[in-house]
Amino acid sequence: MNKKWEYYEENKELISKISEKFNISKLLAKTLVNRDVVDDKSIEIFLNPTRNDFYNPFLMPDMEKAVKRIIKAIQTNEKVIIYGDYDVDGITSITVLKKFLAERGLETGYYIPNRLEEGYGLNKEAIKEITNKNYTLMITVDCGISGIEEIDMCNNLGIDTIITDHHEQLEELPKAYAIIDAKRRDNTYPFRGLAGCRSGF
Repeated sequence: MNKKWEYYEENKELISKISEKFNISKLLAKTLVNRDVVDDKSIEIFLNPTRNDFYNPFLMPDMEKAVKRIIKAIQTNEKVIIYGDYDVDGITSITVLKKFLAERGLETGYYIPNRLEEGYGLNKEAIKEITNKNYTLMITVDCGISGIEEIDMCNNLGIDTIITDHHEQLEELPKAYAIIDAKRRDNTYPFRGLAGCRSGF
């Protein structure tokens, strides 16, 4: 595959102006200009966001269903495992979600596949191991959107699965309990470019 590098024309005057006005480095100012974040209000929100500046997460399909299922797991102290990929956003996602749930009284297990032996995404041997440890709810982070057969296996083994992912969906969606992915074709969330650690809760 041939790739063509494209470079932004550098607006040095605007970069300097933003850098000085907001007391930020020229590198950060350049990044803002390249992303067309140039008016004062947008820059302020970018640099100092509040909860009120975020989009409503319930614009994502299945979000309400997933949240209710997790609340039920917390209330009944269910055995829950987080299944994440081995890359940066997969591991970050596990850490963020595990900490979040622990702060709400639910200690969870986690599973990270071996990159060399298992490869990317869900795999059937891991699901067997998860089943043998009596987990009843699996939350994927940064993977799962393409795991049709693996999710079918979870369903047959009595494991509810909530998928949180940020990759493009295939023609068919897995038959998971809930699927949170800003790149779902029926998504109404305004921003599709969330990383794995931001695509869920």
